[in-house]
Amino acid sequence: MLALPLSAVGRRLTGINIVGPSNAESQPQPPCPAMYQLDIVLKKGKNLAIRDRTGTSDPYVKFKIAGKEVFRSKTIHKNLNPVWDERACLLVETLKDPLYVKVFDYDFGLQDDFMGSAYLHLESLEHQRTLDVTLDLKDPQYPEQNLGSLELAVTLSPKEGDVKDTTMLLGRNWKRSSKYQSLRLSDVHRKAQLWRGIVSISLIEGRGLQPMDANGLSDPYAKFRMGHQKYKSKTIPKTLNPQWREQFDFHLYEEQGGFVDITVWDKDAGKKDDFMGRCTVDLSLLSKEQTHKLDLPLEEGEGVLVLLVTLTASAAVSISDLSVNMLDDPQERHQITQRYSLWRSFHNLKDVGVVQVKVIRAEGLMAADVTGKSDPFCVVELSNDRLQTHTVYKNLNPEWNKVFTFNIKDVHSVLEVTVYDEDRDRSADFLGKVAIPLLNIQNGERKAYALKSKELTGPTKGVIFLEIDVIFNAVKAGLRTLTPVEQKYIEEEPRVSKQLLLRNFNRVRRCIMFLINVGCYINSCFEWDSPQRSICAFVIFVIVVWNFEIYMIPLALLLLLAWNYILIVSGKDTRQDVDSEKKGFMNKLYAIQDVCISVQNALDEVASYGERIKNTFNWTVPFLSWLAIVALGVATVLIYFIPLRFIVLIWGINKFTKKLRDPYTIDNNELLDFLSRVPSDVQVVQYRELKLDPNPSPNKRKKNNPG
Repeated sequence: MLALPLSAVGRRLTGINIVGPSNAESQPQPPCPAMYQLDIVLKKGKNLAIRDRTGTSDPYVKFKIAGKEVFRSKTIHKNLNPVWDERACLLVETLKDPLYVKVFDYDFGLQDDFMGSAYLHLESLEHQRTLDVTLDLKDPQYPEQNLGSLELAVTLSPKEGDVKDTTMLLGRNWKRSSKYQSLRLSDVHRKAQLWRGIVSISLIEGRGLQPMDANGLSDPYAKFRMGHQKYKSKTIPKTLNPQWREQFDFHLYEEQGGFVDITVWDKDAGKKDDFMGRCTVDLSLLSKEQTHKLDLPLEEGEGVLVLLVTLTASAAVSISDLSVNMLDDPQERHQITQRYSLWRSFHNLKDVGVVQVKVIRAEGLMAADVTGKSDPFCVVELSNDRLQTHTVYKNLNPEWNKVFTFNIKDVHSVLEVTVYDEDRDRSADFLGKVAIPLLNIQNGERKAYALKSKELTGPTKGVIFLEIDVIFNAVKAGLRTLTPVEQKYIEEEPRVSKQLLLRNFNRVRRCIMFLINVGCYINSCFEWDSPQRSICAFVIFVIVVWNFEIYMIPLALLLLLAWNYILIVSGKDTRQDVDSEKKGFMNKLYAIQDVCISVQNALDEVASYGERIKNTFNWTVPFLSWLAIVALGVATVLIYFIPLRFIVLIWGINKFTKKLRDPYTIDNNELLDFLSRVPSDVQVVQYRELKLDPNPSPNKRKKNNPG
């Protein structure tokens, strides 16, 4: 097989454990490029080895080059034919080192079991052509044993000049073979983090999705993936035509575009979620600075997803050395200040401001390696924007001297600075973190921040020195406060942290669900789900508001009682318990767990909003308190001069006609959006700065106590 021409190998590499170099006649080769980009799609595995007592495995895949891990896939639980569909973009300097692929079975708290390995010799790959590869997994100690296979799609491309985003570099797993290579990779790593545009995606709805549950319906949610960026939508229960109305942004690293992979799933409590279909968006086919409405049919399933996709130019983001930054130049600082002056308040409302973060150094970090040292690097995050410094090896007092510049989308965002220890063959170790609300920052002040634990509730070892400048337009920031807050791409799945709650929580849940159903029914009138219902509701609303008298409130309650009485007399009793059907023990257990999570989250949300209302009036965030003063002042003047009847009528007409004026509008509540920016008491504690230790500096303590 190794004697086949390279073109034959390119058509299909199957049934092999080692893909070796071709023995075809050598062609004149162009000069060897400085680097190569290896794009890999890890598709799926077939008939993998059994490693668990249950007769299954929990497989994941590692890619290694020159002995160093450059990619690790997610874990697929309890599956011998897993489907990953994960993409990796690797940067390689030589084709002599093969790609070493290893599969492991994940065991919580134990050493992971080996499930087989294979080599892919890069010299055998045809350049700039996607090849389908099947790798037969083998165990070197038992070469005759069949351990299944992996299916990949690989593309090898020579890279000249600037190198784009690479998983290998962002994975922080490369080895410094020389000082020159280390400097060059550091420069490439810096450029790899910078994005060239924003992909704004609005997930509107699904139509005619496939029923997956016994009741003929599904509980669908969607997953989006673009490179290493991911987003998961909320779950819409019991529907085949879900209305999501969610908006999020991805960073666009490649000028020519990229691919957004979308999968739809049916949520199942207590067992594996069901796959409902997939689709892909090719961004290179979309024109920029224009909103595209896409109706995407689902492959391997049924139905259509409706999206709005907009490609826009990049926001302000940069990485530079401490000696070169824009705000230190008086002319550039003046230009930026003018850009966000009050005179330009209504120019590009999404461009709220800019923040510059100088990451100077850290002192007295925790020793994470057996040598008593650490290899620290620093990650700076603002909402979903994330940049990081280079790694300073074998040092507990690193100096980075880097300047990061972000565009501010929301002035109520929290700047998170996290210090990690780089580990060669596994994920980075956490060393410390600080969270700083942008509105708490004193411009130009070089300050030492005591590092905190992951939960931001207590101190950990070390101090980090930062200097931060925030420039923003107050009018744009105020208007942005009344829009939905930007969510993190991926949230952790909620888990019950306490003992199971008592049965009475089901009673509370039914009461809450009744109120929610009433609210959903009213909201459906605004959404025009049923035109007849919405027209009737609109006419009744206008008549009642225009002729409203106080006696109408008890009259409405009397009509509600009479309506329910008529339903009971006619045999349409609505009082039956929807949860009265018999369930098995495990179903009851999962149902109780769902109740626990719902109640736990509801209690947290109620308490948080109560604390946020209190913190609005006690000036916890002066900017928001001033904004409340402006809003309350305007409301006072309007109510004083305009009868309340007209204000309610205008509000109702706006709510009823909003969906007709803009069918793809994303729902929001201005009051709740405002309160979501006010920190709760828990967040106030998390954002509070710790007092610095008055004892001698960590350097001196280390000399006095070398142990």
